[in-house]
Amino acid sequence: MTLLDFRLADINTIPLNGLTSQVGNTPLLPLRRLTLRPAQGGALKLSPRVKIWIKAEWFNPGGSVKDRPALNIIQNAIADGNLRNGKRLLDSTSGNMGISYATFGAALGIPVTFAIPANASPERLTLLRALGAEIILTDPSEGSDGALLTARQLAAEKPDLYWYANQYGNPANSGAHYLSTGPEIIAQTNGQVTHFIAGLGTSGTLMGTGRYLREKLPNVKIISMQPDASFHGLEGLKHMPTAIKPTIYDESLADTNLTVRTEAAREMTLRLAREEGLFVGISSGAAAVAALQVASQLDEGVVVTVFPDAGYKYLSDKAMWEGK
Repeated sequence: MTLLDFRLADINTIPLNGLTSQVGNTPLLPLRRLTLRPAQGGALKLSPRVKIWIKAEWFNPGGSVKDRPALNIIQNAIADGNLRNGKRLLDSTSGNMGISYATFGAALGIPVTFAIPANASPERLTLLRALGAEIILTDPSEGSDGALLTARQLAAEKPDLYWYANQYGNPANSGAHYLSTGPEIIAQTNGQVTHFIAGLGTSGTLMGTGRYLREKLPNVKIISMQPDASFHGLEGLKHMPTAIKPTIYDESLADTNLTVRTEAAREMTLRLAREEGLFVGISSGAAAVAALQVASQLDEGVVVTVFPDAGYKYLSDKAMWEGK
């Protein structure tokens, strides 16, 4: 079954109402004041013919871009009969995907269980517990890959109890972005987008959105962004050369692959709050760094990137918000 075979579940059999009807159609907001600060100091001004727009994904009801794939995965699972008889949805998560699953699970009466690194932010763990999720904490030194391996083991040991959603290998993940994020960007930019940038975690955002944009705008540049090292502080993102690669990931899709240092992303996250009024998470800071790098090399163009979530799940990281 290919990406194009996947669709949002039949709305005639699974009503889209309440929370689920609010997923997607997030705003596209401009970056107006940020400039790139080269290592040697000063500021690098962008050409006035270059615009940077960000997809504000924290406007989704679960607070992040993960609402899109979580809902599509759940709806397809219901349509296929995978969540019958009280089966628990099982997956690994670094936080946001679990929160999205748990949000819709609570709304639809689906029990959920997650393997999550023990060093996930306290805010994320509190949200998951508040939403009624069962949490299995995994070795923080093993990161998201450790949680992934734990989820796989649980699914293999207890197939009658769990349905393994497998966000890293489920085509409904990237399919959600093919069906929604890509068309929204085309509509919101009037088809003028020239460069699209997305961070690599499951890779679903880049794969689904990038494929849709490439089909509709053959000359668009697709750019992936990831941490610059295996040990990093960019929650939700993977350093693909040293990580377990998601099976939905196709490294040939991106025209360019950029890396971002954790320190640069942290600095940019604070700058976004203070210079743009955008209180967002650290992966958004990383996306902004990459977008500014791309935009600084253009004479004209429309650069679009995705800001996955707001900063509220990172409040315990006081050093970042106080600029230390």
